[in-house]
Amino acid sequence: MRVTLRDLQRMKAAGERIVMLTAYDYPSALIAERAGVDMILVGDSLGMVVHGHETTLPVTLDDIVRHSAAVCRGARRALVVGDLPFLTYGTEADAVAAARRLLQEGGVQAVKLEGGAPVADIVRRLTGLGVPVMGHLGFTPQAQHQQGVRVQAKDGPEARRLLADALALQEAGAFGVVLELVPASLAAAVTSRLRIPTVGIGAGAGCDGQVQVWHDVLGLFEHKPPRHARRFAELGVAMEDALRAYVGEVRDGSFPTARQSASMDEAVLAAALEGPFDA
Repeated sequence: MRVTLRDLQRMKAAGERIVMLTAYDYPSALIAERAGVDMILVGDSLGMVVHGHETTLPVTLDDIVRHSAAVCRGARRALVVGDLPFLTYGTEADAVAAARRLLQEGGVQAVKLEGGAPVADIVRRLTGLGVPVMGHLGFTPQAQHQQGVRVQAKDGPEARRLLADALALQEAGAFGVVLELVPASLAAAVTSRLRIPTVGIGAGAGCDGQVQVWHDVLGLFEHKPPRHARRFAELGVAMEDALRAYVGEVRDGSFPTARQSASMDEAVLAAALEGPFDA
């Protein structure tokens, strides 16, 4: 059965850790499902790790819808959350239209948006219409030109504002909040004050769950992973080794062999090749 919002709330109450992972296509979703992931995020991080952009800003709603549909074809148990891209929720009307597409065309069960009190009315409108909404506080990638890529809320006023934003999202009806690049002690304090689950990324172990990016967890890139990430495998190296072996065997003629080829009755072939042929 599909993980539900009630399941997530129960997990928080029971102290069970929630596991969230990004995924951007059908085979990734299948693997995440088999691994037992509770939630899959079709994040706008796909702009960087899949499409090769420098930021999340070029990601369009069409991009998220298309990737979400692929993920949802592979995810039958995990709750799938789709990001609302940059400026697709500037107004309530925009947010409703974007959420409609993500749920109807993308097939997701929930949407995620960035920001606190300034987007609370939008969260309230969406949840009032039956759209599950997840918030995102701390470092918010869509505002990185304004914030800078750094740990957020390290001073007193910013920390109080983050807690106020989290409470505003909860009051507006959000079912959970991602806390990104937030001091661990602050994230733990926010988590203890919220009724809804928190999911951390670079926010320490005091959150109710964790989310990581597929490519970081699996070591698919050569560059050093972010401080908050851990490579649980070096699949990029393994993939390159496999492809080098493939290139070598094609070039030296050792692949394909008879085992990878189909046979044909020689008499049938000879008969087929007899006589003149029309151009």
